[in-house]
Amino acid sequence: MSGGECQTSNRGDYDDEEEKDAAPPLDEGDIALLKSYGLGPYSESIKKVEEEIKKHQQTVKDLIGIKESDTGLSQPSQWDLVGDKQMMSEEAPLQVARCTKIISGEESEGGGSGNGTGASAPADAPQLHGLGGSSGPSSSTPQSKYVINVKQIAKFVVGLGDKVSPTDIEEGMRVGVDRQKYSIQIPLPPRIDPTVSLMTVEDKPDVTYDDVGGAKEAMEKLREVLETPLLHPERFVALGIDPPKGVLLYGPPGTGKTLSARAVANRTDACFIRVIGSELVQKYVGEGARMVRELFTMARSKRACVVFFDEIDAIGGAKSGGDDGGTDNEVQITMLQIVTELDGFYARGSIKVLMATNRPDTLDPALLRQGRLDRKVEFGLPDLEGRGHILKIHSKRMNCDRDIRF
Repeated sequence: MSGGECQTSNRGDYDDEEEKDAAPPLDEGDIALLKSYGLGPYSESIKKVEEEIKKHQQTVKDLIGIKESDTGLSQPSQWDLVGDKQMMSEEAPLQVARCTKIISGEESEGGGSGNGTGASAPADAPQLHGLGGSSGPSSSTPQSKYVINVKQIAKFVVGLGDKVSPTDIEEGMRVGVDRQKYSIQIPLPPRIDPTVSLMTVEDKPDVTYDDVGGAKEAMEKLREVLETPLLHPERFVALGIDPPKGVLLYGPPGTGKTLSARAVANRTDACFIRVIGSELVQKYVGEGARMVRELFTMARSKRACVVFFDEIDAIGGAKSGGDDGGTDNEVQITMLQIVTELDGFYARGSIKVLMATNRPDTLDPALLRQGRLDRKVEFGLPDLEGRGHILKIHSKRMNCDRDIRF
């Protein structure tokens, strides 16, 4: 050892022992033994039989002439063009009509036989054309007839097809009829504008009630109004009262009104429809009111639905006296349509309405009355405890010191 060399070394006595005890490499016998782990006594024979079956199947395919194609089509020699044309001719396209009236079997029985002539509806006799198409178990039993209106053609008294039940057809429903006898083949859903259908929230937000800070009392009131009627409707039946159907969320900007609506959409299993007030302000007069009608028509078709109007002050302002020259006619018509849908001639059904605004003083009194908006929930500025809760929510995913006092 030289004079300038270090007197200590990291090498110990155990290093020699590790080199002596090193495991020998695996040979072919050990590898074959490892491959045999987990195999049954007949695994190899079963595998050989499966390979032979695949070979025989491929041989049969080669003899028949079946070949794989990138387009998924068979060989031209196997095409059946005549049969395909006949199948397409049998499945003729249907025509859209609207069922305007249902004539019961007793009424149609006095007007004629199962062919359904125009005498079955005395009031509309000069305008109706009797057509066949009624399919029933027997000709002696009276069958109901249906008055349909085919747009730009005529009105017809028709029957049902083979695949339609009388319970599936209602008055005012859109139906699909064939082009020969105009018999009803299928019921159709109501026609909804695509822009209205896109307002439905398909993907639930990832916001929960715990992510809303500084509004503990407001969230308790909101859950009481929305969740209790949906989860425990028997409580209101026992009390003999109707559950609240409308809630107004008001308060300064940034206090969690829209965030709480997202938490409701995440919590409830009902259909959730989100509408921004400015989306209902259209260029042409009457377009906004039509969108509101189709919106509530779509909501009534659901088992349970929650409609959220954000920034309702854009269309829910108080009615003016007409001194503005009619510039706000479209906005007022849209607001009146909302008022009618909330509590008008027809029942609202199982539709809960949420509205959010930061200017509640500008809303129309007709919109705020009981029966339309039953609860007013205020989202005020958070106190010291609420601000601490908000800081905890925003810092829970951050890399923070454990000794921080919020």
